[in-house]
Amino acid sequence: MTDPLEAAEKPPLIDLSADPFELFAAWMKDAEASEPSDPNAMTLATVSPEGRPSARIILLKGFDRDGFCFYTNLESRKGRELEATPVAALLFHWKSLRRQIRIEGTVTPVTPEEADAYFATRRRLSQIGAIASDQSRPLPDRATFEKRIHDVEEKYKGEDVPRPSNWSGFRLHPDRFEFWQERPYRLHDRAIWVSHGKTAWEVTRLYP
Repeated sequence: MTDPLEAAEKPPLIDLSADPFELFAAWMKDAEASEPSDPNAMTLATVSPEGRPSARIILLKGFDRDGFCFYTNLESRKGRELEATPVAALLFHWKSLRRQIRIEGTVTPVTPEEADAYFATRRRLSQIGAIASDQSRPLPDRATFEKRIHDVEEKYKGEDVPRPSNWSGFRLHPDRFEFWQERPYRLHDRAIWVSHGKTAWEVTRLYP
């Protein structure tokens, strides 16, 4: 009689000797090749000063060994929560690969120069929207927003759109990575890297 555990197709186990940044980069490269859209989409979880969590999907806009960067209106809910409580968690889930990565750490603002450089790469209408939108605040009706977009378009017609002072970015400095790989029968593979200094990581495989 065939053992179903032996017959099921199983991906390789997560390599516990891997550097977590390099493993993230390898999995992101795989996602870029397999995901139908936005492989850099991630859930960002923040917490209010009262301890109330909130989460939303945003896009990762760059990463290196110093951290993971994303951008937003600083007066939005996430912007205000990150300013008051500068810790956050990220979650990447790639259904096509049956993988996910959880990342936790402290958060700091990007530099004005970094924010300017990224803002300059955005599509013009996205730049205009960043000025026209009071993100996360009440909107009386859609027509009000569309008029503001039109007004900003007229104001900067024929000119570069400047980055508004209330729009910038954050960098999450990871102190914890968890990699998860789906395996048959919910016998998944999980491994966690916990920071002990910038280059020292304690690595543990977890029960699924």
